[in-house]
Amino acid sequence: MTSQRGESAVAAKSGRRGLDKSHYLYIAVILAVVLGAVVGLMFPEVGKSLKPLGDGFIKLIKMMIAPVIFCTIVLGIGSIAKAATVGKVGGLALGYFVAMSTFALAIGLVVGNLIHPGEGLKLTPYDPNKKAATDSTVDFLLGIIPGDIPVLPTLLAAILVGFALQKMGKQGQPILTAIGHGQRLVFRILIMIMWLAPVGAFGAIAAVVGATGAQAILSMFTLMVAFYITCILFIVVILGTLLRAVAGVNIFRLMKYLAREYLLIFSTSSSEAALPRLIAKMEHLGVSKPVVGVTVPTGYSFNLDGTAIYLTMASLFVANAMGTPLDLGAQISLLVFMIIASKGAAGVTGAGLATLAAGLQAHKPELLGGVGMIVGIDRFMSEARALTNFTGNAVATVLIGTWVKEIDNGQVERVLSGSEPFDEQTMMAHGDEEAATEAETRTKETV
Repeated sequence: MTSQRGESAVAAKSGRRGLDKSHYLYIAVILAVVLGAVVGLMFPEVGKSLKPLGDGFIKLIKMMIAPVIFCTIVLGIGSIAKAATVGKVGGLALGYFVAMSTFALAIGLVVGNLIHPGEGLKLTPYDPNKKAATDSTVDFLLGIIPGDIPVLPTLLAAILVGFALQKMGKQGQPILTAIGHGQRLVFRILIMIMWLAPVGAFGAIAAVVGATGAQAILSMFTLMVAFYITCILFIVVILGTLLRAVAGVNIFRLMKYLAREYLLIFSTSSSEAALPRLIAKMEHLGVSKPVVGVTVPTGYSFNLDGTAIYLTMASLFVANAMGTPLDLGAQISLLVFMIIASKGAAGVTGAGLATLAAGLQAHKPELLGGVGMIVGIDRFMSEARALTNFTGNAVATVLIGTWVKEIDNGQVERVLSGSEPFDEQTMMAHGDEEAATEAETRTKETV
């Protein structure tokens, strides 16, 4: 019975995957961007009049910034405490993650300063106190959306609450659990808002292209190409050199071993989908279970190299597009903010966009108007973000396994040479077991 229930659950799960709604959203955003560009080029005045659609979407994102930041930081500080208690592996992993994500953020800033994305567009800065020339209906609809909560006070409160809960020990655990449930609720609302991304992207792109012409399209394309090239170079040069120097492993051989996971990530635009497979494959590669068990899950929250590069490059793009480039002091300040706020930004669709908006609001609120342009191209950059995040965590696992001498180098060579291939049946068995458990739980809940 359990076997049949497991098989039916797996079948149902496979069916759901075949109808993944995120693909429809992806297609809708692409169509909205194309349509917005066409309207902006052919009917500039009509395009400019569609600006409230983009403004409304940005207001909805702004509404969610403070809850996302608060929950992420409080739970993040709790996770750091738990990982550090594991001992040498946890401490080493956290140190490496913080150093590498900071380095990735800095690389984003360097590349952004070299290519100056968005320069010359000179979009109108966002002014929350200024009334747009719109009719009363538009004013009424935009007025329904709640105002935003200041980011920096929220950040300070979250850090204090996180450390206070840490000091409370077991007594603070129920509160952390409640905040975890709150975070899931916040992310659920954020996912609902992201379904309006096609509407927001259409309005924002139409307005920008209507105001600046083809230059806006060229600027967005330049940012996307530069971001993809930066991610590729980061993986091959930075991570590849580290992996070769420390573990003696070729980055391309490791990437070939993880080819199926890359395909899965590319089709879903999320590295979360490949988490169970990465754990299984790293163990099969020869890294010990304790190292994999600590490094991989922690890395999924704290080692977001692709997201880090995206956040700083996108911030500079928006600043340049609005005609108010950030000076060195503001860039360093932004870097420090993003180091803290980026933890957990890859966990759900829209969280990276909310973190970007939070960074801009904390430093220059008038730059928020440019986030609408990023909405239009965010989905195009999500694959590169997810693939870079995933590769960074795979490399980190091998590096930390090597540093703590918890890796079988002979097994690594046999696996990467193909003489000891990964058995896909182990993943299927794990999936059957997991699905059967889910099905049993649902049955009990129904009863």
